[in-house]
This record gives sequence, structure tokens and C-alpha cells, in this order.
Amino acid sequence: MNQLIKYNLLGMLLLLLGFLAPIAKAQDKELKIFLNDEKTHYIRGTGLGQIWVRYTEFNPGSTIFGTPKTDGFDVGLRRVRYQAFGQLTDQIFIYTQFGINSFGSLSGRKPGMFLHDVTAEYAIIPKKFSLGAGLHGVNGTVRYSSSSVGTILGLDLPFIEESTNDLSDQFVRKLGVYAKGQLGGFDYRLSASNPFPIQTALSPVPTLPDGVTNQAYYSAQAPSVQYQGYFMWQFWEKESNQFPYMVGTYLGKKKVLNIGSGFASQANAVEYRATAQGEKILAPSKQFGLDVFLDSPLDKEKGSAITAYAAYIDYDFGPNYLRNGGAMNPANGVTQGQGSFNGAGNSFPLIGTGQVYYTQVGYLMRNDLLGKLGTLQPYAQLIVSDFERVANPFTVYDLGVNWLQAAHRSKLSLDYQSRPVLASGIGEKLEKNTADPRKGMLVMQYQFAF
Repeated sequence: MNQLIKYNLLGMLLLLLGFLAPIAKAQDKELKIFLNDEKTHYIRGTGLGQIWVRYTEFNPGSTIFGTPKTDGFDVGLRRVRYQAFGQLTDQIFIYTQFGINSFGSLSGRKPGMFLHDVTAEYAIIPKKFSLGAGLHGVNGTVRYSSSSVGTILGLDLPFIEESTNDLSDQFVRKLGVYAKGQLGGFDYRLSASNPFPIQTALSPVPTLPDGVTNQAYYSAQAPSVQYQGYFMWQFWEKESNQFPYMVGTYLGKKKVLNIGSGFASQANAVEYRATAQGEKILAPSKQFGLDVFLDSPLDKEKGSAITAYAAYIDYDFGPNYLRNGGAMNPANGVTQGQGSFNGAGNSFPLIGTGQVYYTQVGYLMRNDLLGKLGTLQPYAQLIVSDFERVANPFTVYDLGVNWLQAAHRSKLSLDYQSRPVLASGIGEKLEKNTADPRKGMLVMQYQFAF
């Protein structure tokens, strides 16, 4: 009942914004309702939708409710989000976000919207030092551990940087406290949060099986506090830190060059056995990352620009930890004896103990490339994963193009992703499935935002 009341209140606020829109004034092309004569206090509502139309080559042995399938076509709602936020006083800023993720043909019908963010923060020293609390996404490790879904360069978020997504968090959010600020060119954010127990995850989280040795799994014990931090130096223009989510591409509207580094740690997060009959050994999860982000106009008159990003991440989730993931998975089963380590549908080994290298680059073409129909932004992404449990490093790559009809407000994207298929190798190591080493996925996405 309490959740229903919260949703109704948020819905009423957005309806209020809609009714008052004709009398509200635009500022910087953003519709706001001002709460004081000086226009320093306001509330605002926004929305976003991402619709996927895709064709997927399924992993070996995949089934849909027991029916064998080698490939498939589907349509889904990747994200539907609504935000309501505001500057209530000179010191107090509130932020809420709710919606749905990954509503596909295999999802339960009539999905319920859920809370993504509910935070309140107080600026002790405006812009330099603020404290906040609530359900938040102030994460550490690297830039896109807290990613802005509406400004993504590629088709989807770089999940390789969201290590506990929906495992011990709520789509990268946790309940906790945080601090943030900017001191000249130095930007910092720190948080201490309560991870959710794995027993409350929407999908079952695998736990340590009997007799398995030297392979870590997330612990079913009550979780310890997680500590996170991310720090970056901004060489050119400063980015806003009002929201926790980092912009993917400014489309040449800013000139940004940042170098960042971060961490995340949680005591007793995972467990494993050294011997088949031995006691469970608890171990911490530790993450460390370095990255660099560039977004800059190339020709201001023509509007061309470049966006580039590179990251190095060291993940330690205990010996041989490895977790699969697949966006809005279009299959839900595997025929016994015919599958691979990847599992069903479009899953592949995503997060594990070891090192990850991630890079993306995009080129924004001139403003009038398509006349009144906008312009194009081709891009490429590459993940190189060197996990402890896999014999050799493997790659996942994306090639795509964004058709920007009204910047991020109306964007059509076409993306091809190629992923590896892994199978059991010699000993404990996984290797590429030699008979069927790679699979592909072609996605067209339309994004609208307001």
C-alpha cells in the first residue's frame, strides 16, 4: 500500500506538471515550474522511452518454454522512465525516478513500475560539498558504473561496468548515503550503501553448490556495507554533478576531457570452498578502475564532433567468479546436453574475476547532413575480457549508427553486436566453442525523451 501511495504521488506530480505546462516558462529549452520569484527554486518532470526491434542468433540449445529455437525476432520496451526532481531551497535538491526495464515477449504481463531513485541532498557548501541519502546511484569504480540512459553513445549501457546490476542492487541503485562535490577541476563522489540480499533479487542468484571447489559465488549471508568512490580531474569544461548519472555523449555541445579513477569494496560478499568437503570461505569483493573520457566539437560551424572513452577495470569477486548476462533475454531455457556455458538466448560471460578493457568511439557528422531530418553519428564499441576462469581473453564488439532527428529527444539507432560462445575446456578453464564460436544480434531502437 505504501508503494502504491508513492507511485500515486509521483504520478500526480507529473500530471500537475502537464497541466501547468502552458503557463510554465522555458529556460535553456527545459520546461520548469518555478517556486520563487528569483527562479532559483523549481520542480521539473521528464520522461524517456526506448523501443527495441531486433533479430537475435540464439546460443546453442536455446529454447522458449521448451520449444527449441536457433534464432528469433522480437519487439520490447528496453526502458520506460519518468523523473520528477527539484531545487526546493538554496540547499535542498530532491530527485526521483521510476519506470520499467526490459519488458519483452517473455516478461510477465501488465508490468508494474518500480522506484529507481528517491534521494534528498543538502548542499553544505554549494557545489563543493553536498550530503545525500536514499535509493541512489552514486557508484564508484568507473564513469559508466553510473550511466545516463538518455545520452548513451551506443545502443545500450556498458553493462561491463555495472558489476552488481540487479544482483545485490536495484538496477545499479542501493539504499545508502553519499557525498559529492567539485573543487576546481576535481570532481568527487563517495557512498556507503546497504546491498540488497541476493534472496530478494527478481531472478534467482546462483549460490555455492555442494562439492564445488575454487569457484566463488555471491554469499547468501546478510550483506555487509558496500563502500564506493569515483574521482575525476576535468581538464577543459566542467560537467554537472547535479545527477549521479554520467553523460555518454554531449553531441559536441561541450568540450570535455576527463581522467577518472574509482573503487568499490564489500566485505564477505562472496564465498567458496578450497576443498570439496571444506568449510565455506568468505571473501570480499573488490573493484578498481581507471578511465578517460573525451567529447569535443571538431568543426563548430558544421557541428561535427567526436566522442571517445576508454576504461580499465580490475574485478576481484573471489576465485574464478563468472556471471552471465543478456539484455532482455529472448529465450528462457536450454535443451539438456546441447547448451554452452553462455546459457539461453543472448547471454554471455559478462562479469568475472579478472581484468576488463572497454572502449567506444563515435563521430557526429555535420548538422545538415540529412537536411531537416537531422544527422548521423556512427560509433563502435569493444570489450576485451580477461577473466580468471576463461583460458584466453575474448571480445564483444558493437558497430552501429545513431540517426539524431532532434538530438537525444528523438533518436533512431541501428546496432550489430557480436558475442563469443564459451564451452567447458580442459580442466576448470572455459574456452571458445569451436563448433559455433560466435553469435550476433541486430537491434533497431527508437528513443524519445522529453
